[in-house]
Amino acid sequence: MSIIDFFCLTPGAFLIPYFISVLVTGIPMFFLEVSIGQLMSRGGIEAWEIIPLFKALKSDAASSTTAQSHEVDYLGMKVKCVGYAGTFILFCLNSYYNVILAWISFYLFASMQRTLPWSSCGNEWNTPNCVESNSNASVIPAFNNTTIATDPVNEYWERRVLGISSGIDVVGTVRWELALCLLFAWIVVFLCIFRGIRASGKVLYITATAPFILMAILLGRTAVLNGARKGMLYYMQPKWERLASLEVWSDAGTQIFFSYSISLGTLTALGGFNDFHHNTVRYVFLQKLNSKIYIYFMLVFFASIISKVVDNN
Repeated sequence: MSIIDFFCLTPGAFLIPYFISVLVTGIPMFFLEVSIGQLMSRGGIEAWEIIPLFKALKSDAASSTTAQSHEVDYLGMKVKCVGYAGTFILFCLNSYYNVILAWISFYLFASMQRTLPWSSCGNEWNTPNCVESNSNASVIPAFNNTTIATDPVNEYWERRVLGISSGIDVVGTVRWELALCLLFAWIVVFLCIFRGIRASGKVLYITATAPFILMAILLGRTAVLNGARKGMLYYMQPKWERLASLEVWSDAGTQIFFSYSISLGTLTALGGFNDFHHNTVRYVFLQKLNSKIYIYFMLVFFASIISKVVDNN
């Protein structure tokens, strides 16, 4: 479940446990992992040698028998398996996030035309049930509930982009356009990291500031739409009764661990490139901007969604 789902289920009420989780778990864990990497100057796998017991056994093994030395090496491998597990999870996360980047690339290329293909019906992928938002058509027939009106946005996503098959028993074919977009996403990732961490740091100047600029443009455009103010108020108005639910607090903590990449070895690896006397505290508190981006994004999201609902009604 994404942060959008959390905010939609508990708008307003989610902000309180979210920021408490940032202060109680997010920032301390972020600081711990970056500090370990900075102290050890190693990544998320080798940094596990910081464990005192493992270091003591390793020093004793230098003057011990061969069997004892192998036993210590085996113990060290078991400890490092935690780091390997985090690396494997990170690989899985990056793999499916690149699929999302492929979808974004597909829409980016599709939007480079005068008329957006998902703005109207009548395309080859649309069904007879397609109804545009500005249309006065009614849903018929209603007596047997077999016909459900769909909008061109959903039909473009399901039938044009994904090409969803008729059932789970139908495998379907490869979406070559999406496959090329996925290849494009992996190429972009490769170009960002193949020169090492120093070059990646320069890329961050663009990737870190671009979201703020783009979201500011979207917020300015959305704020003048009908119903945008209602969406912002709905987003900011807390539902205090939801704070008594353990699920809300659990979801907030889960989102913090996920969005901060805690316990995956990434922060330890990034901290390993810092100088030994680098001011990690200042660096960690700058990470709070990550949470502000989410809040900023959800403000635009709710304003846009509610304005869309007002227009349709």
